[in-house]
Amino acid sequence: MTRLACIALIALALPAASASAQTMRFTTVVIDAGHGGKDGGSVWNGLVEKKLCLDVAKRVETGLKSRGLKTVMTRRADTFVELDQRARLANRVPSSVFVSIHFNGSRKTIISGGEAYYRSPRGRILATAISRSIKAKVPGGSRGVFDADYKVLRETRMPAVLVECGYISNKREARRCADPAHRQKLADAIVSGLLAVRAR
Repeated sequence: MTRLACIALIALALPAASASAQTMRFTTVVIDAGHGGKDGGSVWNGLVEKKLCLDVAKRVETGLKSRGLKTVMTRRADTFVELDQRARLANRVPSSVFVSIHFNGSRKTIISGGEAYYRSPRGRILATAISRSIKAKVPGGSRGVFDADYKVLRETRMPAVLVECGYISNKREARRCADPAHRQKLADAIVSGLLAVRAR
């Protein structure tokens, strides 16, 4: 084989390798509704984070199940679950990815938009896909992806992402987040992001 032919074969192989690097195999999504019980999370503009988290988590579950994926919820009611307990539950689920759902708050009330956090390289793939989906599908968009050492990301062994669905400290965004139709858009965007990286 000539040198030029070798180069051509390598060039043809590169896109496929790059594409496979951006996908992963999983059959189950562990959905973690942030906070709960005695831990209300952020409270701004009449909204309580723990309630929003659970609502979006249940919508994500419905969306994933309708597309043939299995789901495991770390909580289904207004109950307090320790962070390490959430990670232990997730680590018992084979062939899975982990998505923790939150809403943000800041004293800088001008800040708005979703965010996605990761810790591992495969977590970054998930975070990027979900962030892109939120930016494309949800009013308010996404502020991007960020590396973080959150306990639920550090202690889970599968690809994991923490999604901040928006800043309820921002009055305009809080009004959106109070609307069930907006929370459905957030859930749909998270589902679309997950499906975008799932290997067929």
